Amino acid sequence: MKYDLVLLHAPSVYDFRKNPLLAGPISDVVPSSPVFEMYPIGLTSIADYLERYGLSVKIINIANRMLMNPNFDVEKKLKSIRASAFGIDLHWLPHAHGSIELAKIVKQLHPDTPIIFGGLSATYYHKELIKYPFIDFVMRGDSTEKLMLLLMNKLETGNIHFADIPNLTWKKGTETGYNPLTYVPKDLDDIDVPGYRYTIRSVFKYRNFLDPLPYNGWLQYPNTALLTARGCTQNCLICGGSREAYGQNCNRHTLALRSPKKLVEDIQFISRFSRAPIFILHDLRQGGQEYVEEFFSRLEKLKLKNEIVFELFQYADEEFFRLMNESVPHYSIEITLETHDEKIRKYNGKFSCSNEKVIETLQLALKNGCKKIDLFFMVGIPGQTYESAVENIEFCETIHLACGKDPRIFYFVAPLAPFLDPASQAFEHPEIHGYKKLCQTLEDHRKAITQPSWKHMLSYETKDMTRETIVGATYEAAQRLNEFKLKYQLIDLAGFQDIKGKIEKSRAYIEKIDQILALPTEKQTKELAKLAKEIEELNYYSICGKNELKWEVQKNYANFFSLALVGLEQLYVEYKSKIKHSFQPKHRFQFTLDSDQQKV
Repeated sequence: MKYDLVLLHAPSVYDFRKNPLLAGPISDVVPSSPVFEMYPIGLTSIADYLERYGLSVKIINIANRMLMNPNFDVEKKLKSIRASAFGIDLHWLPHAHGSIELAKIVKQLHPDTPIIFGGLSATYYHKELIKYPFIDFVMRGDSTEKLMLLLMNKLETGNIHFADIPNLTWKKGTETGYNPLTYVPKDLDDIDVPGYRYTIRSVFKYRNFLDPLPYNGWLQYPNTALLTARGCTQNCLICGGSREAYGQNCNRHTLALRSPKKLVEDIQFISRFSRAPIFILHDLRQGGQEYVEEFFSRLEKLKLKNEIVFELFQYADEEFFRLMNESVPHYSIEITLETHDEKIRKYNGKFSCSNEKVIETLQLALKNGCKKIDLFFMVGIPGQTYESAVENIEFCETIHLACGKDPRIFYFVAPLAPFLDPASQAFEHPEIHGYKKLCQTLEDHRKAITQPSWKHMLSYETKDMTRETIVGATYEAAQRLNEFKLKYQLIDLAGFQDIKGKIEKSRAYIEKIDQILALPTEKQTKELAKLAKEIEELNYYSICGKNELKWEVQKNYANFFSLALVGLEQLYVEYKSKIKHSFQPKHRFQFTLDSDQQKV
């Protein structure tokens, strides 16, 4: 069949199967691998919205297909596709290499088919992207579902005048246009984000469950996530999704919330096909006290079987945890504490309270039925020294003892890697915040991500730590954390030995790679190839246990009958939608200026 739009997700480095890269711990504390095969949830919301109006949209996770099958032929797959347009995400900057290389291949195979980029990083670097001869459009901003429908309508009707679509960067021959970024919706209730209804439907509709898989291993551990808001109330210095970063990059100055009613409807839908944990992205309290109370009141009525995982950005009191405990039988929390240093936390913006308040938050969560707490520390944040990074582990022990050695707290450490987020204050004003920026342009980052070790991928140094120091502090902190976990029997001896060995090997291989990079260029490729197998093994869970990030799941999916019923139901919903819109033109929207934003 021919699709209206095919959305592609690229690996971080396109030819990762051929060229060994020691990514080390840069992806140890996220679900995806160093290939960064997990695609942004916005792909599903775009697909879902467009299919409401009769368009056919297919998601293909090229990165995951390549990861699952070493012999997967990307060009053969792409060549067989017939589409009116291709969309490629560049949301996270580590995809700077893979996304552009994939676009180049698509254009070679389909020279007359438009290629559209989107995502936060694409928004930031839109002027660079549009200069590539194989990229035709960049859709900017954090909410592009309706704008993509307008663009697809233009392409379908042959209308080559694009100046009236907000947020769009485009080119036509030698002409390039940068339309104002004026479409900034104030809520998320008229879209599904993520679009799980689309995802389930597409498996049945397109008869392929491998293409849209979110990340490697999802079938064995089908986590889901829900977005509470676009934008943020916090202003963390290193975050490209902070309040100030959203203002600069997306012209967003207020939160766009998904209502408690819609969130709980999404949770109820997910529970019909999955029994795995549901991750609530962002701190619910951004919406205010009434928002929190309504959400938990509605959630309590579901009698949910799934575990819910909540994020916390700041100190939480006992009332908040009591609401959690009463509304859902199983819940966990995640806290990115970053550092034990109160002054650095206050300066950076995350958990800007005293250490006593941090410990109190954890104690209250444990007291009120929390099943698991993931606590993350970072290396490379503003104002941090080598000694301070390593001292984080001492604070882990302080927390552990203060919380009665409770094994429900899981401790992690990871580097701020590989890149500083574009639009973050640290990226925009590096000197003010103690950073030395080593990568500025998109091309700088494309070259950096292909370096043979994560030490050389780092896009920054700080006034207190060089790249060498950041790597050393990361492994030193990881080793001390490993010893701490063994001391308090949070891991067994086999797990301790596994991580200890990987840390030691990683350090040794970074030194080997440095030695190889000192050789003449023609010898480097050959010598690096000799390390390929060992490097690949060190790229997965190199500083933490494989299962430490996972929550206990007794059953991954609902029964087969429920799955089939959900799929058939969604096909029927789409059929009714097509009937509804079959007698109407797809281009159904008009633009009107309304104070600070342009509405669709």
